[in-house]
Amino acid sequence: MDATKPTLVFVCVKNGGKSQMAAALTRLHARDRIDVYSAGTHPGAKLNAASAASVEELGATFEGEYPKPLDADLLRRADRIIVIGDEAHVEPIDGMHATIETWHTDEPSERGIEGTERMNLIRDDLDARCRELIATL
Repeated sequence: MDATKPTLVFVCVKNGGKSQMAAALTRLHARDRIDVYSAGTHPGAKLNAASAASVEELGATFEGEYPKPLDADLLRRADRIIVIGDEAHVEPIDGMHATIETWHTDEPSERGIEGTERMNLIRDDLDARCRELIATL
């Protein structure tokens, strides 16, 4: 971790799809200007292959990633914590200085959209939000 760079943490429940997508897209667009992490409140057993394939279409990658738990050290180091979706919740802890924000994201499956189309809609939504976020840092 570089003290001169902002540290972002993306959080979802399983850390297998949406938070990994946001982290990969942010790394792609920010290059090395931001330290980017992702974690889950209740990490799953594996990454979502469809999520990985979707971000790869834009040149981002899940390479080297795996579902990880959110830990106190990461919360204390973070400058911003972004919770993706409405299912995960992060409570402030002692020594934490980061802001916590929630990105209420679209869920295409609620409209009957599944498969690759669903994943690409989620990816495009996260991609736009990540680009906007990078521009503010």
